[in-house]
Amino acid sequence: MSESITLSEICISASSKAWEGEGEILATGIGLIPRIAAGLAKLTHNPDLMMTDGETYLISQPAPMGKRDISHDLVEGYMSYSRVFENLWGGKRHAMVTPTQIDSFGQTNISAIGDYNSPKVQLLGVRGFPGNFINHKNSIFIPNHSVKTFVSSAVDMVSGMGYQNKDLSNGKFEIKLVVTNLGVFDFNGKDDSFQLLSLHPGVSVDEVIENTGFDVIINSDKATPMPTDKELACIREILDPQGIRNSIFGE
Repeated sequence: MSESITLSEICISASSKAWEGEGEILATGIGLIPRIAAGLAKLTHNPDLMMTDGETYLISQPAPMGKRDISHDLVEGYMSYSRVFENLWGGKRHAMVTPTQIDSFGQTNISAIGDYNSPKVQLLGVRGFPGNFINHKNSIFIPNHSVKTFVSSAVDMVSGMGYQNKDLSNGKFEIKLVVTNLGVFDFNGKDDSFQLLSLHPGVSVDEVIENTGFDVIINSDKATPMPTDKELACIREILDPQGIRNSIFGE
């Protein structure tokens, strides 16, 4: 591809690997980068993914970002809210989310910052996080990797459970992948510790350590793989032809 590869495209490609090898499960990308990443996974390494149009239908081809002609959607079936929950409760869903805080246990917060009884900032509330994290695996995308997000102590309000309570789940709890503007991570280090898998171009290990409020296991300092030509074509021509992804990092 003649155009230079952007950070958003690197993050989309890396995030799409969250659904690799997972077969026929419901993929939910919450937010722009996760949504494009889920679509990329379906178009490349996991065509069996179930994906909705964001409303009521299962579609066989991911919907592009921005305005579109819905008459072009390839509808496979009806996907009511109740059917979404059947997949959710059965562990047949994998969502990628963007919490406001995450701690060393993998606990996540989207509810409030500060003392819960008198918060500095009121956020969304817990929304679907409690049920999601108990019932199925999740991955995480963080656009601004900093100690404000990767906090030094426990999150201010536990919206999504962490690894220290994983025995309370239905056995499906897992944070499979964490992708940020700095690199790719998971919680597969010793005793479910947070570990670095790869660094994005121009990022150093010291930068990761400085911007994470808890210890990071340096499993690898290799470079994050660049998107392939096929992935770039899918992103640029099918999934996000309007370039909305560029708004995430101001590219």
